[in-house]
Amino acid sequence: MDPASQDINLNSPNKGLLSDSMTDVPVDTGTTRTTIPEGLTEAEEEELRSELTKVEEEIVTLRQVLAAKERHCGELKRKLGLTPLDGLKQNLTKSWHDVQVSNAYVKTSEKLGEWNEKVTQSDLYLSASSTLEDWNEKLTHSEAYKKTQETLSQAGQKTSAALSNVGSAISRKFGDMRNSATFKSFEDRVGTIKSKVVGGRENDSDNLPSPTGSSDKPLQDHAPF
Repeated sequence: MDPASQDINLNSPNKGLLSDSMTDVPVDTGTTRTTIPEGLTEAEEEELRSELTKVEEEIVTLRQVLAAKERHCGELKRKLGLTPLDGLKQNLTKSWHDVQVSNAYVKTSEKLGEWNEKVTQSDLYLSASSTLEDWNEKLTHSEAYKKTQETLSQAGQKTSAALSNVGSAISRKFGDMRNSATFKSFEDRVGTIKSKVVGGRENDSDNLPSPTGSSDKPLQDHAPF
């Protein structure tokens, strides 16, 4: 098999090493110098490339530090029993706070306050408010409004009185029914039937046979043959 066509094993101890057949292939490292940019000397280009390499290395280091910090933060949250939902709430609270203190939010609030003040102080708004107040005053002082209010009040009073009268009538009818001769006769009959039933049960319990026989007399001995 051609070594150039083999897959590179990332877990191999020789990872990153090229075969002998690929050593002649040029590799673009990203810092290969082609032509000097216009307006820069060779020394300035070398200085900028050196600074670029240093910044890239710092970025890699910062990413590694950030990943380590995030792992440590996750461990602390796990030990404290904080759930992802708590973290989401904190992030939303912080985001809303950041929005409130942001320049755009402050400027928008100020603009809305200015517009509200201008609208409430405008002649059109004042005229409309005054017109509505006049209409409300005329309506509440009109004869139709007063008659309607009085009618509703009287209707409510009549309804309450009617319900009270109905309750009193029902109570009075029930009292009259209890005092009537028919109801008392019915109660007497119910009492008589109840006493008969209870008395019958007591007589039946007295007439139950004893466990030793059908009567209170002792059993006779069997005669000998």
